[in-house]
This record gives sequence, structure tokens and C-alpha cells, in this order.
Amino acid sequence: MKKTLLATAIIGALGASAAAQAATVYDQDGTKLDVYGRIAMGIAGGGPEYNSDGEEIDDGVEFVDVFSRLGLRMSQEVTSDLTAFGRLEWRFRADERRSGEAFRETRQSYIGLQSNQFGTFQAGNFDSFYNQFVSLPFDVYIDQGLEFAGHPKQSRGDSIGYYTPDLEGFTAFLQLKHYSERGLTEGEQSSEGSVVAPQGGVRYAQGPVTVGLGFVEDVQRGGGNGEMLYGLIGQYQFTDQFSARLGYEFRGNDSGYDLRGANDENGYDKVGLGATYTTGPWAFTGDFYNIERDDAETSRSWALGSYYKVSSAFDVFVEVADADAVSRIDSDTRLGDLTDDVYWLTGARYHF
Repeated sequence: MKKTLLATAIIGALGASAAAQAATVYDQDGTKLDVYGRIAMGIAGGGPEYNSDGEEIDDGVEFVDVFSRLGLRMSQEVTSDLTAFGRLEWRFRADERRSGEAFRETRQSYIGLQSNQFGTFQAGNFDSFYNQFVSLPFDVYIDQGLEFAGHPKQSRGDSIGYYTPDLEGFTAFLQLKHYSERGLTEGEQSSEGSVVAPQGGVRYAQGPVTVGLGFVEDVQRGGGNGEMLYGLIGQYQFTDQFSARLGYEFRGNDSGYDLRGANDENGYDKVGLGATYTTGPWAFTGDFYNIERDDAETSRSWALGSYYKVSSAFDVFVEVADADAVSRIDSDTRLGDLTDDVYWLTGARYHF
């Protein structure tokens, strides 16, 4: 199952091969500590011509950090079937000097218990299970290109989750994200109060087939519109070199929802189609989405990527993407398809 998942996402595969470069600091008597990370830099240009308030902005060329990070992976065997684990990962800016801000984000920080017989339980700050088990086949781009719900969706902090072991190809999962108002005064509290956002579903991964079905209660406190989100996403590995993916995602429409900015959206239906082809050190990806938004125009987006592994620890890449999203300045004024230039990114990454 793990091999199938790695084959479905070439960027995940590049990251996984580079993860082999991780340095084992300690490995004795069932206790292990690994240090890993990457330094990634590139040049980007294009993209949105307007900010969330509808004001025109410069979308020229810029030297950028491309999600550099440093992490620790920890594990200890409790019994022959039970392992305690932890993970801590920071994100830092590699493209410029950051005085007094060596790390700008704690990207992952969680602990848990894993049993081959009973499954895995974890708590803390981690990627959305919906992304890990449902939308992952489309999450192949380093930066832009994924239109389905990604790893931050109703996740990243104050979360607990559980997923079953592999049951003849099936894995079920459930995650709860808590938005607390503890310590806030009455004037600071939101109208929603404390909120718990659940997500769950099931994935089937056996041989060349991977299919995930899941849901997310997309509460407004977590950037949603307060309605349920559902996804059915799958992939088929035709050969060791070629795989194709197809997905559908739906979110309900809330007639009383106020859009937060020019690029916010309410209810929608999204259909995505994509493919990945690898040959030797090369990998190529392409994806197309048709997005029907409630009370808005239908839009289409696409993304292309090319990746070359110079070595197991070093790769270079080029990505282009056109979100082609319907943008709003206010409830009555819409910006057309020309509000976005094609976004492009090229660069290199060193993994350790």
C-alpha cells in the first residue's frame, strides 16, 4: 500500500527518496531519532494581479524560498506490536537573512501510538487526514496546482486523529479539530463559540488502484463556509511509469455566507483530471479542473510540472499553473479571467 501511494504522487516520491538521506542520530534498544529536512530556493513570477481587497498588485519576478524545512522523527518500541512516536518540524526562510526569526512556523508537532493490530492514534499539529487519505493523488505540486482540499484543511493544531491498520486494502480514518475560546472575554468571543470540526472517511489502496472517500465539516472558524465538504478521489497505476487520477469534490452552499475576500468561494462542485509520467530521473505531471461555483461563473484551472533528480538528494523543477478563478471586488463586481497571469516557479532542492 505504501509503495502504491508513493507512486501516485511524484513529488511525494521525490521527498520520500530524499528522506532516505535523513541522519539517524540515535538508534538503540528500540529507540530511534532521525534528523531530516531540505533547503529549497527558486524564482517565481505571475499569479494574481489583485489582492483579497480587489486592489491591483505587482506580480513580477521574485527570488523565493520554496518551503524549506527542518524536522525530527522519533520512535520507541513499547512492545512487539506497539510503538510510541513523535514528530517535530519547522519551516524557515532560506532565501534571505532572517534576523531574530530563524524559524517562522512550526509545521508539524504531534505524538502518538501505532499498533499493527489496532491502528494509529495521534494528537497535536499534523496534516489533514482528508488530504492524506483522499486528495493525496492530486497533491503532486511543490507549490500551486492543487484545487481540492489540501493538508491544512480543518487541521494543523489542536487535533486528534485515528486510522485503522490496513484491512485487506481498506483504511478508515477519523479526525477532530477543536477551535477553543478559552480565556477570551465575552467581547472577544465569536458567534459560533467553541467548535469541533470532524473529518473522516475510508481509503482503498490495493495493487494499481487507490480510491478515497471522505468528508469534512468545513466550519467558518477554520476558513470554510460552514457547510459539509465531500470528496471522492481515485487513481489508477497503469504501468510503473504512468498513472492517471480522477476526482470529485463538493461543498454545500450557505446563502447567508459573506465572502471574506476577492478570491473566497462559497459552495462548489469541482472535477479534476490528471496524470503523472516518469522516465529515468525525469517526472512530468499535468492536471485540469472544472470548477462550478454556486452564484458565480464556472472556471477552469490547470497545472503542469517537470522534475529532474540530479541525485538522490538533489532535484530541480519547473511548475506552471493558471488558477483562472472568478475573483470579486465586492458582491456586485466580478473580475474576469484576465485578473490572473499564469504563475510559474523554477528552482532546486537539496534534501538531507
